[in-house]
Amino acid sequence: MNRRTFLSVSITASMAVMLSACGFQLRGSESMPTLPPLALEGDTNSAVSQQVASRLQQLGTPVTAGAPWRVTLGTPSLIDRRLGGEGRASREHELVLSTTLSVQERASNAYHINNATLTTRTRIRLSDDDLLNRETLMQEAEQSLSRELSQRIIERLANVEGMQ
Repeated sequence: MNRRTFLSVSITASMAVMLSACGFQLRGSESMPTLPPLALEGDTNSAVSQQVASRLQQLGTPVTAGAPWRVTLGTPSLIDRRLGGEGRASREHELVLSTTLSVQERASNAYHINNATLTTRTRIRLSDDDLLNRETLMQEAEQSLSRELSQRIIERLANVEGMQ
């Protein structure tokens, strides 16, 4: 075994161990929920709502106005909490994005989820001296939080009793 082959095998094995240690898993077809047709209501113009609609379409779930299940999304709320003391040029921020979710069966008007609050959060370090980079980092963090929150909504929908 030559040195190049040994290094390639070692790097591949190391990456596999690192990815499995951090919880990384490839998603197979078993992890994709099968959902009935849904009607999205509430704040349908938010980034979270648009992510949910897009993800549902990727999963093959029809999103139509007269669907048998009504999913109502609240307006997402972003809270920016500064962590650390005053006077620093670089400071850590905790961003928290939350929204409410209701799921109602149209035939019986029964709520299976009523105004549940779903939240996702992240921490980022921002420098007060680099305003251009600061804005970019904030936008990237908000987009990431929107994706995470929309995924959490899909997971919650997949666990609604009677929806499958």
